[in-house]
Amino acid sequence: MRRADRLFQIVQYLRGGRLVRARQLSEWLEVSERTIYRDVADLQSTGVPIDGAAGVGYIMRDGYELPPLMFTRDEIVALLAGARLIRAWGGAAMARAAEEAMIKIDAVIPEKMRVRQNEVEIHAFAPEMTPQVRELIDSLEAAADGRKRLSIEYRDSKGDVSTRAIRPLGLWFWGKVWTLVAWCELRQDFRMFRLDRISQADELGDKFKAEPGKTLKDFYRAMEEDGYRRSES
Repeated sequence: MRRADRLFQIVQYLRGGRLVRARQLSEWLEVSERTIYRDVADLQSTGVPIDGAAGVGYIMRDGYELPPLMFTRDEIVALLAGARLIRAWGGAAMARAAEEAMIKIDAVIPEKMRVRQNEVEIHAFAPEMTPQVRELIDSLEAAADGRKRLSIEYRDSKGDVSTRAIRPLGLWFWGKVWTLVAWCELRQDFRMFRLDRISQADELGDKFKAEPGKTLKDFYRAMEEDGYRRSES
């Protein structure tokens, strides 16, 4: 669950003037109590009227409503452009989600702020994005989100093919080229795999835990240290 969705759910659970303990929220949202403490503190800092404390429980005063969704015209243009880019270059599920998000946004913003889609002359086309490539993007994104180990068949820049057991961490888009950031169990190091060189990707049936030195944050740190040069071999 995204953090924004989790914060929204916390507000919903606290409606009705009932006392809810952090332990209950953590069980419902499947996160740690420490995460709940931090989320509630962030909500309180933005003006959400939540009373209570860690170890006691939380209650939200009556009368609070989520503020209406408001965007500037430039923000709406950016969202429309982003949706079109995702529709052109993203996975199939991503593209559908982008379209649905724009429909929802258009439904709640005031009439005077609406920007018709035909008024935004920003377009993107990607004929090379086949259904197979879009499906691969979606499956790799889901594997990274679910921390599922994968076995991939990969062809490197020299044309050599190898089978790798990897821990997928995230996807990067470089403009026409998608890469998968992963911990390679063969090399015992981070690697970036171009999606157009992955011929097969299968789940190994187990999940991996976030281990020190093997997380996406560790990857970013390593990238900074070596000047953003990272081998795919």
